[in-house]
Amino acid sequence: MIDFRSIETEWFRRWEESKLHATPESPRRKYYVLEMFAYPSGDIHIGHLRNYMIGDIAARYRMMTGWDVLHPPGWDAFGQPAEGAAIKYSIHPREWTIRNIETGRKTLQSMAVTYDWNREIRTCEPDYYKWTQWIFLQLHENGLAYLAPSWVNWCPKDEWALTNEQAEGGVCWRCGTAIVKRKLDRCWFFRYSKYAERLLKDIDKLTQWPESVRTIQRNWIGRSEGTEIDFQIEGGDRIRVFTTRPDTIYGVTFMAVSPESPLAETLATPDRREAVAEYVRKALVRDEAQREKEKDGVFTGRHAINPFNGEKVPLWVADYVLGGYGTGVVMGVPAHDQRDFEFAKKYGLPIKVVIDPSTAGKPVQAGRAQISFGFGKGLQAGELTEAYVESGRMVNSGPFDGTPNEEGIKRVTDYAAAKGFGGPAVNYKLRDWLISRQRYWGCPIPIIHCPKCGPQPVPEKDLPVVLPTNITNFVPKGRSPLADSPEFMNTTCPKCGGAAQRDPDTMDTFIDSSWYQFRYVDPRNDREIWRKEEIKKWAPVDLYIGGIEHARGHCLYFRFITKVLFDLGHCPVDEPAVRLFNHGMVCDDKGEIMSKSRGNAASPAAILDKWGVDVCRLAMAFFAPSEDQIKWSENGLVGAERFIRRVYELADRVKDYPSGPVDRAKLHPKMRPVWRKLHQVVRKAVHSFEEDLHFNTVISQVMELLNLLGESWNFGKPEGGDEDRRAVRQAAFDVVKILAPMTPFLGEELHRRLGGKASVFRSGFPAFDAEAAKEDQVEIVVQINGKVRGKIVVAADAPEDQVRAAALAEPAIARALEGKPPRKVIVVKGRLVNVVV
Repeated sequence: MIDFRSIETEWFRRWEESKLHATPESPRRKYYVLEMFAYPSGDIHIGHLRNYMIGDIAARYRMMTGWDVLHPPGWDAFGQPAEGAAIKYSIHPREWTIRNIETGRKTLQSMAVTYDWNREIRTCEPDYYKWTQWIFLQLHENGLAYLAPSWVNWCPKDEWALTNEQAEGGVCWRCGTAIVKRKLDRCWFFRYSKYAERLLKDIDKLTQWPESVRTIQRNWIGRSEGTEIDFQIEGGDRIRVFTTRPDTIYGVTFMAVSPESPLAETLATPDRREAVAEYVRKALVRDEAQREKEKDGVFTGRHAINPFNGEKVPLWVADYVLGGYGTGVVMGVPAHDQRDFEFAKKYGLPIKVVIDPSTAGKPVQAGRAQISFGFGKGLQAGELTEAYVESGRMVNSGPFDGTPNEEGIKRVTDYAAAKGFGGPAVNYKLRDWLISRQRYWGCPIPIIHCPKCGPQPVPEKDLPVVLPTNITNFVPKGRSPLADSPEFMNTTCPKCGGAAQRDPDTMDTFIDSSWYQFRYVDPRNDREIWRKEEIKKWAPVDLYIGGIEHARGHCLYFRFITKVLFDLGHCPVDEPAVRLFNHGMVCDDKGEIMSKSRGNAASPAAILDKWGVDVCRLAMAFFAPSEDQIKWSENGLVGAERFIRRVYELADRVKDYPSGPVDRAKLHPKMRPVWRKLHQVVRKAVHSFEEDLHFNTVISQVMELLNLLGESWNFGKPEGGDEDRRAVRQAAFDVVKILAPMTPFLGEELHRRLGGKASVFRSGFPAFDAEAAKEDQVEIVVQINGKVRGKIVVAADAPEDQVRAAALAEPAIARALEGKPPRKVIVVKGRLVNVVV
């Protein structure tokens, strides 16, 4: 029996005494590993174990190979769930959060993660959020934070405002409730959209980020090149529209304004004002899916004038127009836009064809409809069952008639620019970041509202604005509970000294996690956010690990804040992480993703206590490649334990064998395949630990090595001499080192038993010999005209003419050729032969 508890206790003690996990003060060759920190809503579960274990394996490997590693822990500790728990369990959010942190901390420590706990951060502590407030002030001072009224995404269950990223798909990111629109008189925004082009362009720098994440971010930023055109409102001002189809400008038969737009009610004529206001009220309580499906609207009573042809078109408010894109106003071209087509059909609005297929006399695809017409007839509006959205020539378009519509886009844009009522424009889907939250448990916004001086920033010397602990009522009311605390709210204006009030809202918790990666470099500094020499040592993060679900939220936010800090001279890099790795999710036995909110999260505490840390870590690593989803089952622990016992047995059998360099030329013939396999395993391990993080294949390769060792050598029954025993001992020693990042206690204990003096993590990683790893023979596929017809085995270094001759002599190939000479024989060395006939 392996007494894993005693082994773990002993090595935990030694690590603590030697400060193995302490961060070097002066890194010579730095490597910064960071996992997305946890929200402390309970104990760490098995799904978290996988996330932290991937980073820990990478960190331990880097330690073994001579890198100076920064691997810090932390807690994303503010957030709504703490308030939910406060209401449910009659406990203060802070008490609930700190209790969970302490529980999770013990679990993480028991999992043997290489964290430097002296650098731990908790975002709910004043020594952290002082600097979150300082960052807010930096943005405010530089015109990147502003106050404005706004229609916002609103969760009616949690009663708080959400960003677009948190309301994707029309539902609250946290609870799944369908969001509605609500107007708030006072919201704080970060000018996120100002950085849209840089965020988009610099995605090309992120060569070590998954392409899936890069694509998600490109699409979310949503750059569109198009045209802005000004329409004169009859008897009023101009309104501007953004369109990617200026070639359809002569087909405009109505205009539509988003219900969120300030224009929605101000444009209405007096006799239509009440009807428009009622419509806006109803439209904004629908979620986006309902609005897109129903496509209804209300006429404002006003008309707009098309600057190209002078035609008057009715101005509507329509719910299918979303306020987050372009100017919030669209030109309705029902013949050539499907949504406009459906709206026009519903309300009997005119449909005017202005793009005609250039292949007259042939069937034309119009959406999903087939339309046939004869020469000269052209596309007829009355025959359309769907909008025609394909290419063609401009018709009914004045001076642009006959122009191919792709060419017409530029011509129309240039004309608008020349006449002064429009021109080329770039639009982004990315909106400014709404950061105001109507909650208690968050970072207070460092702004004081003075009736005389207006909003004033809290002086830096007065930071942090401390969150009061005497709040007791956290029931959602659509306003921050801080508003009900006169002790917190009432203060004096820093400019005039008069009576004033603090801002009652707290910040979006994604701000806390937008800069945390750099606080770790100097986490106890109370004089500045960090010393410049410290951030220069460690920034950027070399390996950042977390789920792909953060691609469009957190992973964009922390890129934005990094760029702001870079621009202001506080950070030496403008991207936060060199490499991003998305781990796969952990599912229960029913295939449901483990989550505390689902109630199916398995705690590792009992499993660690029963099986030991190494068995749990090895089983998790062996399930699948690190980016793949896995189904957790304790059945995997049985095989992992059996394998670990086998490695202990091997080490005990060979510990008294002679040690020293191995001369492979002197090895017994049965030992040579083992020696070759050992170096192949080392090569694979280096690739997996540094590149793809496929730890499962490392383990399977070690298993193959042990099987081969058992077959060829039978562990303790050598047929050879001391050279072979040295090779067996070296193989065992290297296996222990290869497994050490995944099974740290096995690594330390067996490294010691086999004569290692220092920690295995300070002893270097096995080096592979490329010559020793070469196969003596290789199996090569033989194809005829690209189809596999046979296989041959040849010497690994066989010249091309020998490989060609062996392929043609292979019986299956010879039969297929029937004595006919091939036209060509293509040899891809070491891989395949393709016979062309």
